[in-house]
Amino acid sequence: MPTIPRAAGVDNTISFLREAYTFVSRRCDKLGSDLFTTRIMLTPVVCMRGAEAARIFYDGDRFTRQGAMPQTVLRLLQDKGSVQGLDGAAHRRRKAMFMSLMSPEGIARIAELLERHWRAALSRWTSMSEVKLLPEVGHILCRTACDWTDVPLTEREAPAMSRELQAMIQQAGHVGPGTLYALALRRRTERRMRRLVEEVRAGRAVPKDSALATIARHEDIDGALLTGEAAGVEIINLLRPIVAVNRFIVFAALALHQHPAWRQRLSEDESWLEPFVQEVRRFYPFFPIIGGRVRESFDWSGHRFATGDWVILDLYGTNHDSRLWEEPEQFRPERFRDWPGNPYTLVPQGAGDFMAGHRCPGEWITIALIQRALRLLCGSMRYEVPPQDLSISLSEMPSAPRSGLVISGVHATQAG
Repeated sequence: MPTIPRAAGVDNTISFLREAYTFVSRRCDKLGSDLFTTRIMLTPVVCMRGAEAARIFYDGDRFTRQGAMPQTVLRLLQDKGSVQGLDGAAHRRRKAMFMSLMSPEGIARIAELLERHWRAALSRWTSMSEVKLLPEVGHILCRTACDWTDVPLTEREAPAMSRELQAMIQQAGHVGPGTLYALALRRRTERRMRRLVEEVRAGRAVPKDSALATIARHEDIDGALLTGEAAGVEIINLLRPIVAVNRFIVFAALALHQHPAWRQRLSEDESWLEPFVQEVRRFYPFFPIIGGRVRESFDWSGHRFATGDWVILDLYGTNHDSRLWEEPEQFRPERFRDWPGNPYTLVPQGAGDFMAGHRCPGEWITIALIQRALRLLCGSMRYEVPPQDLSISLSEMPSAPRSGLVISGVHATQAG
C-alpha cells in the first residue's frame, strides 16, 4: 500500500498552535493530498480534510472520541461520562435522548426565549454608550439556555453562570492560568447541576418534558439512571453549546456590517435568512478540528488506519475547500439558495447523520437562534459600529472579532 505524505518537522505542536484553523489545509495543499501524517504533542497523528474524509470520520463506528482530545479540552467542553465519549449502541441510546429535545416545538420555544431576553437587554443597551456584543449575547444566551432547559436561574446568579459557561468556551483552546481558572469554574457548575439532578429525582417539580427532567430521568442502555455526575455533565452539554452560539451571532452581526446591502435584503425578504445563516456558519471560524481514535483497523485512500491511531478531521478546511465551494474565501449567501444539503460539505458542527453519529444534536437550534438574532438586528434596533479592531485571528481557538464587536448609539426601532 502506498505511503501517504508526511509533513515536514519532527513535531508540529508549535506550528499547530500558531496556525490553528489553517494548519491542516495548508499542509494538504502543499503536499497535494487530503491526508498526511505528522506529530503533535509528540504523538503520531493523521490529519485529513474534505467531504470524503468527513464521511469516513463520521459514518459508521470507525472512530471513538475517547482519548482523542487533550485533557483540558475534554474537561472544559465535554468531560468524562458525556455522550461524546460513548460509542455504538450506548452512544445511540444517549444521543436519542438529546435528539428528543430537538422537536419543532422545542426549537420554536428557544427562539422565542432568545427574543424575550434580547428585548430585555435592548432596553438596557439604549442607555449605554457602548455595548460589546460577544459577552452581552453570551449573557442573553445563558438566560435563554437556562429557561429552555428549566434550570433555575435568579438575576443574582445569572452573571456568574454566564461567566462560567463563557470561560469554558473561551479557554478550550488555551493552556495556562486562564485554563485552570475555567476548569475550577466548571467544577463549580458541575456541582450545582448535580445537586439539581438530585433534587429533581427527590421530587422537585419540573415540567415532565423539560430538558432537565429528561436528563435526570434518562435510563441508559443498561436500564440504569445516569449517575448524578454524568447527568450534571449532560445538562452542561446543553447549556454550554447554546451559549457558544454567541460567536455565530456576533459573526452574523459582523457580516451585516461588512456587507451592508444584506441588511435591507434580509429585512425585505426573510427567505434569505437561512442562506445567510448557513454562509455565516461556513465562512467564519467556529471550532477548527475534531479528533478521533480508530476503533478497528481499516484502509482508506492509500493508508492503513490501525486500531488506536489518532486522527484529526479539518472542519474549517473542509468548509473552505475550493473543490466543494466556489470562491470559498468570499462571503456569498447566494450559494445556499438552492443548496441540496450535503451533510459532508458543510461541517462547522460535524458531519453525517444526527441520530447515528457524533454530529452535534443542537445544529437546528443553532440555526434558529442565529436567524432570530438576525431578525432583531435588522428589524428591531439601530446602532452604529464605531472604529475598532474587527480582525479575526485564525490562530486563536475559538476565534472571534478581536474587539468583541462593539456597537454604540443603540435604540429600538418602532417596527421592533
